[in-house]
Amino acid sequence: MLLDTKLPISYIFTRIKPDIIRVLLISGVFQLLKLFFFAYLPRVPLQLPTILGSCISLLLAFTLNQSYDRWWEARKVWGSIVNDSRSLVLQIMGFVPDDVLGAANAESPLRRIAYRQIAWCYSLGQALRGLDMTATLVKYLPKAEVKYTQGHANKPLALLSLHTRHIKQLYQEQTINTYQQVQLDSTLVRLCDSMGKAERINSTVFPVSYRLLVHFFIYLFLMTLSLGLVETIGLWEVPVLLVTASTFFLLERTARYLQDPFTNKPTDTPVTAIARTIEINLKQLLQEADVPAPARAGEYYLM
Repeated sequence: MLLDTKLPISYIFTRIKPDIIRVLLISGVFQLLKLFFFAYLPRVPLQLPTILGSCISLLLAFTLNQSYDRWWEARKVWGSIVNDSRSLVLQIMGFVPDDVLGAANAESPLRRIAYRQIAWCYSLGQALRGLDMTATLVKYLPKAEVKYTQGHANKPLALLSLHTRHIKQLYQEQTINTYQQVQLDSTLVRLCDSMGKAERINSTVFPVSYRLLVHFFIYLFLMTLSLGLVETIGLWEVPVLLVTASTFFLLERTARYLQDPFTNKPTDTPVTAIARTIEINLKQLLQEADVPAPARAGEYYLM
């Protein structure tokens, strides 16, 4: 996630450098055509690129709006995961009797569920980004549970399955009553719902044809604008065209990055930092000493 700091110029213009080079070539071609074939160039009224530019602005506004909606929905999903992760551990602390709870005991229900939930948060973020989560599972889970997850393609779902089995065991042992089991199951349902929403956002591809159409119209607009300006302002057409092109391409590229909030880029939803926050909260509830520090931000973004 980009932070509220000054973005480096290199980050901004590296993303649109290939497009700007193409625009510079287009501008140079029309300058040469004006120099050698001025009499044969069609007369393009500036009203034509003005109309095209207005249409492209509307398309870009729609694209940016839809892209931001996807990014914001992903952020809201992970906000719900934070709340439900805390609720799950607080419910276990409130429902399970103190003689069974044993927070300091590695085999206690509280510690096992808390650590499994930490593993679930990290592994869900890694699964959405297409990263390997083996090291995470080994770090937070006992060997038997790691082995259980190896037989599942969707490892976060396997961890929720282990949660369900554990809660069922607590109920069968009469450690919790029926009402408490229902409350815990409701929390797991919300976690599963959040996972499904994040997976839906990640697997639903923004229409590529729409993106290509916008790209095509931007180049068409720039070519007509270049042809119109080259006859009126001469060499000043080059900087004017580059500034105009930079504006359109920056907006288009921003929309493209926001469309995919789980691609491990600076514009991502900061799932790793959020999972670290959950780990800190849950370990402090367990009153453990080895609580990690919050995730450190990069120069201008947080992952």
